Amino acid sequence: MKKTEYHVPADVPKTEESTYRKNMELIAKGTDRLMLFAGDQRVEHLNDDFYGTADTGTIPAEDNDPEHLFRIASQGVIGCFATQFGMIAKYGKDYDEVPYVVKLNSKSHLVKTAQKDPMSKAWVSVEQALELKKAGLNIVGIGYTVYLGSEFEGDMITEAEQAIIEAHKNGLVAIIWMYPRGKAVPNEKDPHLIAGAAGVAATLGTDFVKVNYPKAPEGQKTEEAFREATQAAGRTRVITAGGSSTDVRKFLETLWKQIHVSGAKGSATGRNIHQKPLHEAINMTKAISAITYADKSVDEAMEIYEGKKEFKI
Repeated sequence: MKKTEYHVPADVPKTEESTYRKNMELIAKGTDRLMLFAGDQRVEHLNDDFYGTADTGTIPAEDNDPEHLFRIASQGVIGCFATQFGMIAKYGKDYDEVPYVVKLNSKSHLVKTAQKDPMSKAWVSVEQALELKKAGLNIVGIGYTVYLGSEFEGDMITEAEQAIIEAHKNGLVAIIWMYPRGKAVPNEKDPHLIAGAAGVAATLGTDFVKVNYPKAPEGQKTEEAFREATQAAGRTRVITAGGSSTDVRKFLETLWKQIHVSGAKGSATGRNIHQKPLHEAINMTKAISAITYADKSVDEAMEIYEGKKEFKI
């Protein structure tokens, strides 16, 4: 792929432009894409994602140990690993080569929308996240979730904007998780609504926005309907949520279409990686990165996942 020249936003000070470019180069590997390994679900989904059964079968026992995520991030091929501040503080010194994105806010799924619209306040500030960088960890960016359509969306949008400004001021990459959700949102997977959410992310000036892959209306292919969102985001790069565990080939085929048909810039994948034994999980990161960063075909990515071919960047 042609090497990307990274556009530096105007809110990045001259003194931090080289840091910003270095962080973008590290996570995007010289492309305009991102393979984000998502490890924030211990709050979002509690232990549902780490113990018991998944759609693809029994979750391996090792996934119940938080360090499983760090082993994958360290030994796999990823752009960055996103998780909460405390997790990085506890394990990061043992895995200081991993590029970390500090997730600033999170909420559990216990309070349902029927009871109260979602609200996810920041746990830590960008300044506090940077303390981990001072401790020698490779902090490359911050993440924040906004629930668009919630009655509390204004509070979250304001916090997200301020976090993006602070991140850019320090040369960090900003990633927004943007999910339409609340009593005012009858269909979270509506392609037009998700395109609107991507457009909101663009107005915030974030570098990447993570959205759910939409569900297209009957008679339209989802990968074609998703183009509305990738276009609406402009210079903000759209990455897709990996979702629940599914068949490996099916996942890779969908990812290939998201990138090459829809115009997405990668994925943020958690369960489809970590709900596997370590060796398989590592190979899954390589397969996803092969499609994302090296334009490999689905067949080539499957060979990488199956251990028939090696992949490095």
